[in-house]
Amino acid sequence: MNIADYKGVWVFAEQRDGQLQKVSLELLGKGRDLADKLGVELTALLLGSDIDNIAKELVDYGADKVIYADSPLLKHFTTDGYTRVICDLAKEVKPEAILVGATFMGRDLAPRVAARLSTGLTADCTSLDIDPENKNLLMTRPAFGGNLMATIVCGDHRPQMSTVRPGVFEKLAKDAARTGEIQKIAANLSEADIRTKTLDVVKACKDCMDIGEAKVIVSGGRGLGSKEGFEVLKELADILDGTVAGSRAAIDNGWLDKAYQVGQTGKTVRPNLYIACGISGAIQHLAGMQDSDYIIAVNKDADASIMKVADLALVGDYKKLVPELVAQIKEANN
Repeated sequence: MNIADYKGVWVFAEQRDGQLQKVSLELLGKGRDLADKLGVELTALLLGSDIDNIAKELVDYGADKVIYADSPLLKHFTTDGYTRVICDLAKEVKPEAILVGATFMGRDLAPRVAARLSTGLTADCTSLDIDPENKNLLMTRPAFGGNLMATIVCGDHRPQMSTVRPGVFEKLAKDAARTGEIQKIAANLSEADIRTKTLDVVKACKDCMDIGEAKVIVSGGRGLGSKEGFEVLKELADILDGTVAGSRAAIDNGWLDKAYQVGQTGKTVRPNLYIACGISGAIQHLAGMQDSDYIIAVNKDADASIMKVADLALVGDYKKLVPELVAQIKEANN
């Protein structure tokens, strides 16, 4: 392998039902930074069916070029179909880096693509940068249960691949005046190439809000004691036009749907206001919310880790403090 033959940064632009996923736009923002440091082109790779109308949006958010394959066989995600199209194109074009969102789809797709291309993959990265000396991609992720950060380099193979969770990076402002090349390619696929058939698509949590988009989050943990504790938090979230969320302990106990989990094994969030109730502040949880603009912690334990990262720490029982907050907010609103 001649590494010098590989040029350009790719972002896999994940879409569902014709809607671009937020993580794809966030990766375009980081990809723009990496491509500029390398002095190369940033390409968005889009797969699906009837997706002509969303290709330009990727240019608006920072891509120099959009390559998209539109085929009925790509309407629903299949590992076989998507892997075949991406790998065929990567072998032909030879990008030096491919960034993929660490969604359910991306976590399935990226390892298969990496194996097929005989390269490495760094999963769940929290930071990406370029080594100024050798131009390698520096991929940083938590290791040993989040107790330290490891920076990983794929120096001898190309493309360099990483997955990044939603909410880690910020998307660029949309610029409808940006121009870029949009290239539609034929998907070299047949039904025989896809071993699994999608019979139906069922959304398990149709009404679940994307907590990654929320401006206000009221989050609960093991300290709530029961599922009923979230009814107390929901009243506060509603009056603040926000949403409830939870730590892994709350989700593991079945108190809240997995879609609302904040933390290293859940979602990374950056709300304007994050209120943590009954959450001790394990490093895995802090990794998912510490970039919030303003953090309020409510906990009986004044020495809990969450209190050290909070802008405002309230020591006491959430069953007393949260209703009092609600009452005062209602009074102020009136």
